[in-house]
Amino acid sequence: MPRALASEKVKLILAFLAVYIVWGSTYLAIRIVLESYPPFLMAGARFLFSGTILLLMARAAGPWRPSGQELRSAALLGFLLLLCGNGGVVWAEERISSGLAALVVATEPLIVAGFNGALNRRFPPARTLVAMALGTLGLVTLINPAGSLSGETLGILAVVFAAAAWAIGSVSATRMKLPSSALASTGWQMLAGGVFLMIAGGLHGDFAAFDPARVTLRSTLAWLYLVVFGSLIGFTSYTYLLKRAAPEKVATYAWVNPLVAVLLGAALGGETLTLRTLLAGGIILVAVLLATLPEGSGWRTSGGWRAAWFNRARTAPECQDCSPKRLDPA
Repeated sequence: MPRALASEKVKLILAFLAVYIVWGSTYLAIRIVLESYPPFLMAGARFLFSGTILLLMARAAGPWRPSGQELRSAALLGFLLLLCGNGGVVWAEERISSGLAALVVATEPLIVAGFNGALNRRFPPARTLVAMALGTLGLVTLINPAGSLSGETLGILAVVFAAAAWAIGSVSATRMKLPSSALASTGWQMLAGGVFLMIAGGLHGDFAAFDPARVTLRSTLAWLYLVVFGSLIGFTSYTYLLKRAAPEKVATYAWVNPLVAVLLGAALGGETLTLRTLLAGGIILVAVLLATLPEGSGWRTSGGWRAAWFNRARTAPECQDCSPKRLDPA
């Protein structure tokens, strides 16, 4: 095997591991941060800090100042993806486990498929409809059958709202004019989202509730992990994969992340796995798998799944606009 191809495969594997493991672990990290920090305050600080770093990197790399239209688009995406999306998740994780939050977020590709079909006036294919029906069944299984607005039920509904906001933002972003630089585009979205989250924190009473004397080293290290690994390394890996791997393969993080989050929550976070959670999670993951695998998928192509997985890296030209139109909800 040529050395260049071997090096490319190593980079792809490392990037996939980062998106799978790191983004899957952010749900537990959020849970740990919430032990000391109020939800919107910690999320706002995270994205203000991460966005500033990305914009400094973008400035060093080339053009980074957005036009008025690009800035408005970035602000709208910051509102949908980070305030409504990430903000909904961190608020919910005060009420539900990190693994449960990740399982509900996993329905986002199903919402994207439905919203994108409605926006483009295209009826989804049969497999997508089956996937959406299964995803809905999984959510109904997760929610308290008694229908009472318990803390867990409110948390699940908050994550459903967050996933829906994320889906709307993700699909709408493809129609928006954003900065051509991936670093600048994401940096401005993070900066705008951070401002919105700080405003939400003020309205939620986070500044009054924050007590520096209660802050632990454990929570602070978890917050730094979210900044460095969740936002910066995760973002860089995701951007690299968008350029080098087939989109349907990149989308597999949507059903790997919940598995990682559930296992880490049980192993390190002391979270309990109930039979209902396992059953609902299995239904949701099957639904997302159906939605993300391509029709007549490349798994049957010559050379098997390994060839299908890495083929894009060898044959596809560099895409002209690979800036990530979305961030991970956690």
